[in-house]
Amino acid sequence: MNLEFPGAVPEIPVSDLKKAIAYYESNLGFSIDWGREGGNIAGISKGHCRMFLTDAAFRAHYRNASPVLVWLNLDSKEQVNELFELWSASQAKIVSPPASKPWGLHEFTVADLDGNLFRVFYDFSTTERERDA
Repeated sequence: MNLEFPGAVPEIPVSDLKKAIAYYESNLGFSIDWGREGGNIAGISKGHCRMFLTDAAFRAHYRNASPVLVWLNLDSKEQVNELFELWSASQAKIVSPPASKPWGLHEFTVADLDGNLFRVFYDFSTTERERDA
């Protein structure tokens, strides 16, 4: 069987769903698709990226907790830098600025209110290998 996987949908543990929704919408630019009215879970999205925000009551059964680390793979160094500028201007919690790393990723890191991390990156080493092949 040749089964293609869809994009993963991470569950982001948060301590206060209402505050998290506001931060993801105002500071990180996500759309709130559902869950503003309660229920201990919210669906958020931006383009093809979908995630769930869940509070402690929702997570009690599985006992998953923060912090988590999510990688967001963009299509170019320019996109990484542009998103960094947008998130910086919106007063997102920047952990590290964009930099091209020796391991072939151009990346920066941002945190949410609960210390969950997002590493935003572009893999330039794969592009260079494919170009040189």
